[in-house]
Amino acid sequence: MDSLDDIDLAIVGLLQADGRLTGAEIGRRVGLSQPAAAARIQRLEKSGVITGYRAVVAPAALGLNIHAVVRLRTTHARLADALTLAARLPEVTGTLRVTGEDCLLLDVHCTHAERLEEIVDSLARHGPVTTSLVLRTYPPKPLPAARP
Repeated sequence: MDSLDDIDLAIVGLLQADGRLTGAEIGRRVGLSQPAAAARIQRLEKSGVITGYRAVVAPAALGLNIHAVVRLRTTHARLADALTLAARLPEVTGTLRVTGEDCLLLDVHCTHAERLEEIVDSLARHGPVTTSLVLRTYPPKPLPAARP
């Protein structure tokens, strides 16, 4: 998408805060008719600015009481295999390739410590692993609107 105007940015902000808002409600909040707001939302979706909608689920409600951040330091030769393993593990809910000493930063949710140990051991076959238990998760902030 070439450029986003202030109304596009307002729509994106509203949907980040509540993806279940109706087109009519979004239109009301940004000063557009429902059809005009719906057309803007559709354009934002087609252009790839809005990439999806989802439910945010509490991990503990699913019995996932252990939350850890696992850092993996590997080599370029082993990176693809490490990424394949991370993709196969259902407990790995997020993967970031990062710069610095570590190569991958993995978000892991498990039912118990023994399963976390199994995951750490399987990842350690690809290089040194550092694991940090998450004490608390704070609500994510909406993405800021970048301006040239």
